[in-house]
Amino acid sequence: MVETSRTAVAASDDLSTGSNAPGTTEYTLERAIGGQIRNQRKRLGITGAELAAAAEISAGMMSKIENGQISASLSTLSALARALNMPISSFFAAYEERRDCSYVKAGQGVSIDRRGTKAGHHYQLLGHSLGDGIVVEPFLITLSEEAKPYTAFQHSGIELIYMLSGKVAYRHADQTYVLEPGDTLFFDAGAVHGPEELIELPMTYLSIIIYPND
Repeated sequence: MVETSRTAVAASDDLSTGSNAPGTTEYTLERAIGGQIRNQRKRLGITGAELAAAAEISAGMMSKIENGQISASLSTLSALARALNMPISSFFAAYEERRDCSYVKAGQGVSIDRRGTKAGHHYQLLGHSLGDGIVVEPFLITLSEEAKPYTAFQHSGIELIYMLSGKVAYRHADQTYVLEPGDTLFFDAGAVHGPEELIELPMTYLSIIIYPND
């Protein structure tokens, strides 16, 4: 019996959280530097080929640097820093700050004006994660007694709504879903969507929006 118990414990140690997300890959200094260079390049609105030309390196090397496939020399990094108009030290800072964590006390989320605000929809941003590939925006949304229906939301990415209080008929494309506390709606945010019938006010729900960081 003791051996069986040990086997069960060992097996349980191998269990994941239940997510199908792949395991994390090693976050190397090369990947951190490449991500910083790519993000700054995109902010400036220039292509990899244009940055390579400005830094006087080949386009192939530029691609490998951005993807963390090679370790660039200090002279190459210095040339890239000049071309991007940023200090070379910022390339290395990202390696030390690679794991995001956001902590927001109850009621202290940042109030945000978005489409629907004028209709009595109040948004509190609970955090903001900006990675190399995606942006994640979690909102706590409150609809007051004076709130009005608003079904004209439409944006890139996907969205998850988790109902906390109240009751609403929520439209997505040509379908309407009645949401009560504990209900979840997960959808393509590229279709028009929003609260169509405010059945029980006030109401609150958690909205998590995920979209590409282009």
